[in-house]
Amino acid sequence: MNTQTHSKATTDNFFLPDFCSVRMVFAVVVISELLAIVLTLAPLESRAGRWEDLSIISLFVQWVGLSSAAVLCLCRPRLSRMSETRAAIVSYLLLLTTTLVITELARWIGQAMPYADIGNHWNSGNWHSDLLLRNLGISAIVSALVLRYFYVQHQWKQNIRAEAEARLQALQSRIRPHFLFNSLNTIASLTQINPQQAEEAVENLADLFRNSMADASHQITLKEELALSRRYLEIEKLRLGERLQLRWCVDELPDNALVPRLIIQPLLENAIYHGIETLGAGGIIGIDGHRYGEEICISITNPLAARGDTRQHEGNRIAVENIRQRLAAIYGEQGNLTTQSDTDSYITTITLPYITLNDVGPRQ
Repeated sequence: MNTQTHSKATTDNFFLPDFCSVRMVFAVVVISELLAIVLTLAPLESRAGRWEDLSIISLFVQWVGLSSAAVLCLCRPRLSRMSETRAAIVSYLLLLTTTLVITELARWIGQAMPYADIGNHWNSGNWHSDLLLRNLGISAIVSALVLRYFYVQHQWKQNIRAEAEARLQALQSRIRPHFLFNSLNTIASLTQINPQQAEEAVENLADLFRNSMADASHQITLKEELALSRRYLEIEKLRLGERLQLRWCVDELPDNALVPRLIIQPLLENAIYHGIETLGAGGIIGIDGHRYGEEICISITNPLAARGDTRQHEGNRIAVENIRQRLAAIYGEQGNLTTQSDTDSYITTITLPYITLNDVGPRQ
């Protein structure tokens, strides 16, 4: 299983696209036909009609294009295990060899069916050598351009992915100090009052901090994320006591769903800092989760004081924006965060695609 996963990851990071996919086959057909049209229009004169030239050239170019795609499709797993330079050279030679084989096959068909008058559509004189050099020359130029395009596009995607991961790590590092400093203050206050609870709080904090230092791009199951959130709330419960009441309604959430690490905890901290702490009597924080088809929605509800501090509202916006950017960096348009508020409550809702370990990506 590990070998298959490693092999798949290596193939996915290869600069050549998957020519076995329907999308790439369709692209090859379209590009081949466009090339056939260009080759048909290139000569100033045509011995046969343009439409007859186009039919013959299209047939030949489509043969070469689809055969080349089939060869690269079959050889891609092995090519992906080579260095990029070697894989590019081997791919280039495979494309030229495919063109050579299809050219010889076309010549053999032309000789085997003289009544079809196919030979009249090729250059006269040294027919065989001219035909071979012409096709190999065109194939050499087109293949070099196509392989170069795939390589540049692959490098561009790699750079975008690296920038997104760096941005994701930076966003998570900005969230990290919030729960760290609050938790340390709680532990310090419990050290002399209740050492046993302080020890439990240290263990919870260690687990939270260990996860906050982990790779931000690595996702965990929703069950694990909710467990981390409960650990955080246990620490805050020790500090706030009866002022902090919790209402969990997450039975509809699938435990095997993958979510970004520590995506819920900062919202809970936000709810405590801007909600519970502003009220002398405290209040209730609601955690509601539902699955709607291939989407998961998780809402955090907290009470608000009648008149909040302007600085707290600014901090609230910064925390929410951090989470929103993390979701955008991971899911794009499929993940989002919305907020709504009235006179006495504030609701933050995150929407995620339902992804499991068995999925390659977000379900469509």
